[in-house]
Amino acid sequence: MISLISYYVDLAIGLILAFLLLSLLVSGLNEGIVRLLGIRSKFLWAYLRDTLDGAETGEKASLFIRMLERLLDMLKGLGRRLRAPLIDLLPPSSEGRSRLPATVLGVFAKLPFGADPRPAFSPLPAPSVSPPLAAAPDSVAAEQAAPAADAGQAVQPDPAPAGAPAGAAPPAAGPAQAVPADGVGDGGVTAEIDPADPAHGADQADDEERASVTEPGQEDVAATAEAISEVAPPGEGKSMAELLHERLQEIDHSRRGKTSIADIPPARFAVALMEIATEHGGVEPLMRDLDQLKSPLYRPLKAVWDKANEDMEAFRRGVEEWFDGEMQRLSMLYKRYVRWVVALLSLIVTLVFSMDALEYGKTLLNDNAYRSAVTAFGQSGEDALKPFQDQCAPGQDTYTCVTDVLSTPAFVKIFTNAPVSVTMSSGDAGPQWEWHGGGWWDRLSSPGHWPGFLLTLVAVLFGAPFWWDMFRRVTGLKSRVTGSTKQ
Repeated sequence: MISLISYYVDLAIGLILAFLLLSLLVSGLNEGIVRLLGIRSKFLWAYLRDTLDGAETGEKASLFIRMLERLLDMLKGLGRRLRAPLIDLLPPSSEGRSRLPATVLGVFAKLPFGADPRPAFSPLPAPSVSPPLAAAPDSVAAEQAAPAADAGQAVQPDPAPAGAPAGAAPPAAGPAQAVPADGVGDGGVTAEIDPADPAHGADQADDEERASVTEPGQEDVAATAEAISEVAPPGEGKSMAELLHERLQEIDHSRRGKTSIADIPPARFAVALMEIATEHGGVEPLMRDLDQLKSPLYRPLKAVWDKANEDMEAFRRGVEEWFDGEMQRLSMLYKRYVRWVVALLSLIVTLVFSMDALEYGKTLLNDNAYRSAVTAFGQSGEDALKPFQDQCAPGQDTYTCVTDVLSTPAFVKIFTNAPVSVTMSSGDAGPQWEWHGGGWWDRLSSPGHWPGFLLTLVAVLFGAPFWWDMFRRVTGLKSRVTGSTKQ
């Protein structure tokens, strides 16, 4: 009975170690792909660009994309279903679109190989004086600001009358009409009539009254000019995301000329925002300009500011808590996309090693049975070697075969079913590579192995942390206790 229990314990440990090893391999491949393509850093800065700078404008779609969109429009209902996974590749609407991918294809196709949302790396520390705030060049705010800037340049003061001295003010035009003093209209002495005081003409107005008289619409122009005084035209300043990166670039390092920052502590984000607000003249001027740029940051920032009642410390804590919640939500979204890639990698690893969990479990039990038979060899004689006959090649010496079988435990055999295997010889010949493509394909195409492949795939999807915890429970290992112990 004790021997039977030992067999099953060994079986559990062997399966757990195999699944743990394959899960670690999948995790390593996934981490390597993420680091190579910079997906985690790009994912973070795509979110920051959306939150700080607003939606991006769409680039000119290629001929293939335009043809694909027409095809989806022609397919009616089926096209609407196919449009969802391809939405990141299709042209955006007139309102722009998010830089943060909305599909798995966008995360691992458009995000790594499309427009990089990360700011450019700078080896310099944060400057003492930052550039003015401006709309991001590729944002909808910048596209809308260009016509407004052109309209502002088009509004020029009327030229002074001919013959007037240099610097003379242009004639005022408004509700006050110039009429002849004699009422005849011959162009004689004229006087401007103030609608508020008809008896008080312009020739009797003092300097203060003349300064207070403005043309219709000049009040709006003056208010607009005052409102946009802190926002630079696109290309003449830096966007909010770039100003944030300036506060963080001291801990940055370059990756192909772009920032590699993939994680921003909430406390550091709050301090960086406070620094930007201080350089901008305060929180309220910054919020005013963010509102003008249609930045999505304006609404949460205003809510935190109103709740803080102009208490700067409470405002800093509120920004920190808000950003912490946003990072948790972003992490959940990232894991939701990555799990599909992990599933694909798990399937590839399972098929490459043609790991049949059911077959492997039987091999583990047989391995233990073989060892028990060899232990009893001294009492049973050569009859104890009969179970090894199936493991030996035709004509091979039985004792040599026993040595090979026992020196190759079942745990090592999980790699022998791959299309390519390598063996290390004891001499100076070095590693020897062997091709088993035919046998590997026979295993994949055999329906008898498919249930075992499916079981392996499901087991690997649980992940390395799960199987490491299971290994500790079965073997009785205890995790290392960190921190100070109680006296």
